[in-house]
Amino acid sequence: MDPSVSAQPARTGFRAFLGRLHPTAFVLLGYLSYVTGGWLLLCLPFSQKGDGAGPLDCFFISASAVSTTGLATVSIADRYSFVGQLVILVLIQLGGIGYMTLGTFFTLSRRNGLSPVRLGIGRAVFSLPDSFRLDRFIRSVIWFTAVIEIAGAAALYALFRRAGVEAPVWNAVFHSVSAFCTAGFGLSNTSFESFAGDPWMNGVLAALSYLGAVGFIVCVDFARMLTGKVEQVTLTTKIILWATLWMTVAGTGLLFLGEPSIRSMAPEDRLLAAFFQCMTSMTTVGFNTIPIGALSKASLLVIIVLMVVGSSPSGTGGGLKCTTLTAVLGVMRRAARGERDARFWGRSIPLDRVWMAVATLGFYLITLVVGIYLLELTQPTPFESNFFEAASALGTVGLSMGITPALTGLGKVIVIALMLCGRVGPLTLGTALFSRTPGRPKASDGDLAV
Repeated sequence: MDPSVSAQPARTGFRAFLGRLHPTAFVLLGYLSYVTGGWLLLCLPFSQKGDGAGPLDCFFISASAVSTTGLATVSIADRYSFVGQLVILVLIQLGGIGYMTLGTFFTLSRRNGLSPVRLGIGRAVFSLPDSFRLDRFIRSVIWFTAVIEIAGAAALYALFRRAGVEAPVWNAVFHSVSAFCTAGFGLSNTSFESFAGDPWMNGVLAALSYLGAVGFIVCVDFARMLTGKVEQVTLTTKIILWATLWMTVAGTGLLFLGEPSIRSMAPEDRLLAAFFQCMTSMTTVGFNTIPIGALSKASLLVIIVLMVVGSSPSGTGGGLKCTTLTAVLGVMRRAARGERDARFWGRSIPLDRVWMAVATLGFYLITLVVGIYLLELTQPTPFESNFFEAASALGTVGLSMGITPALTGLGKVIVIALMLCGRVGPLTLGTALFSRTPGRPKASDGDLAV
């Protein structure tokens, strides 16, 4: 029998199976394929050094890199060779710009237009205003990412070289990508604690993190306005920038006034430490300049809230997203006044956007509670440490009170699941597993992307 005859029905059946999948299922499968590929590469001997890392730790690191979280059960600097660190960096980059973005960019470079499947996946991944064309948006994402990361690496190289850091070029490249992709992976076991009083290092890392976290919608929006294609930015961009500003001001103020461990610092160093820890929590970049385990419970609560809210849609960060919180707050304010429509800044928020925001909030909180509960069953560590770990993993932040290396086998599996769920999004994950209907609704320019 001709093998090609028997192979044809198999290929046809596989294509039919793919055709029945919801677009968000492709997103989930895409991230899982990245994690699996990264895991296999990290397990190879030439990727490791010293005592190396076991298979489960390699899978944990791969999942953490693809989800741009930054939690690590083993030291990246001590356990992985240059090749292993390069694999981690590639995984961070792929996870940061989002599944299918790079592949779609190469597809667009070879031909005009996108297939219906890729358009469907794009609509599932990005919540774009209707004036944004997906193909142009993806091209802008790739070029913007390249320009910012190269500029960031150049600035960090000068700072690392001045500080006498070993291998300043590699450190600059690695941390520029990690910061812009809000991954939080570093080549030092103490993150950036040795640079706590360096305003230049803090400033460059903050700039990279904010540019990644505010989202590509904001960056593309301003580029279109500066080139005269539109007269003003969209409502989504305005809300993202205002929410980011006020969360930064409020979080920095609370940490500056209420955190005992930084009160002995000089006022300018104390303000810098409070700002950086607020920034790193809100953008979900996960770096730290002060020991997280030494923070008071009040400060930990502030950081948890910032991690849960997270960054912005269509960006490199995680969390609930500030636009989702904005939509829910708009509903709460109108409900308190006895009104039924949701409005923000004088503009009505369509019912389908409100519906999605409430559903996202519900899925997120349920997933967080389940994660905390499971960690409480498997980990002997205090409740606040488990709570913080679960919030950090689901928000793809990477901050920890120090319990990550001590996680049990089941604890590692639980945190891996939380990180991947946080990267894909709890609502998107539920849609991928159970829905057969089209993806998220498209936002108009005067609408709010959540």
